[in-house]
Amino acid sequence: MENKTERFEKLLVKNGLKRTAPRLQVLEILSGRDSATSQPYLEQVMGKDADRVTLYRVLQAFEEKGIIHKVLDQQGTANYAICSDGCSAHEHHDEHVHFNCDNCHKIYCLDSVKIPALKVPVGFKVEHLNLIATGLCANCSDKVN
Repeated sequence: MENKTERFEKLLVKNGLKRTAPRLQVLEILSGRDSATSQPYLEQVMGKDADRVTLYRVLQAFEEKGIIHKVLDQQGTANYAICSDGCSAHEHHDEHVHFNCDNCHKIYCLDSVKIPALKVPVGFKVEHLNLIATGLCANCSDKVN
């Protein structure tokens, strides 16, 4: 059975990306969290292992290759989460609801809550669809009740 690092290395090779420490570290961090992760958080966790420009380039390459997807929080900060296996450079399949918790400010990908296909007028082409729900996440609502 392959470990996470081997799986990440295969993912990078499959997407034509070189194996670098910052890329592997970003994949490790994102895969270990239950919510989407902001670039400032990644910068904090990675410390001196990668500067801001390197991190930006890693995130941009991952998004372009369909490895991660981006969702904005309520303050407009970009947050990133690992994509499903069906995503690629040509097609993202992140048509699920994103949930912003008003209390802890985490963003969750609700993969089981799919966004239905939109029927748009002739001549329109939907390039990206994003539905954000806000409220209290399960953890925060347990603390309130």
